[in-house]
Amino acid sequence: MNTKRDDQIDTTADDAVQPQAAEVSVDETHAEGAPENPEGEAGGGTAVERLEEELAEARDQTLRLAAELDNFRKRTARERSELWGRAQAALAGRVLETLDDLSRVLDAEVGEGAEAILDGVRMVERKLLKELEEAGLERLGASGDSFDPNQHEAIGTVPVQDPAEEGLVADVFQAGYRFGGTLLRPARVRVTVHMPADG
Repeated sequence: MNTKRDDQIDTTADDAVQPQAAEVSVDETHAEGAPENPEGEAGGGTAVERLEEELAEARDQTLRLAAELDNFRKRTARERSELWGRAQAALAGRVLETLDDLSRVLDAEVGEGAEAILDGVRMVERKLLKELEEAGLERLGASGDSFDPNQHEAIGTVPVQDPAEEGLVADVFQAGYRFGGTLLRPARVRVTVHMPADG
């Protein structure tokens, strides 16, 4: 009788241990196999799609801005070209009368005398210069002006004894011109240089 009791106790003990082991096994399986954040992937996919849409919109906006900039450049270049063409036409129109006067001088009879022809040429020069000056032309270079390397080109020197007269334009070989602030060509001049007399 004692032996049966021992067997019953052992069997009961084994039965008590086994359910606990089974419970631990189920918990471990659940912990390892189940995803930690099953809704994370779905949420991540939505964020990626939203970023892709924003990127596509940014690309479209960039392309539109680039196209608008290109059109603006073309339009500006075309307007500048048209403006320059109109300015040239206006300038040509201003000197037409002067060209007519020059033609009349050239058609003058030789018998009228050289002095009359010279007077006509001088008149044409004055009218032409006046029209060009009103359009923005500025003549550079006159005797007595201070030498300025920004608008004068020295091609020679003239000695002077007075140091106060040094650095002046002595004479002009070719007039210079500036148009609308842009130097077309410098005046070619000779410049005074102080050279004291030998004592």
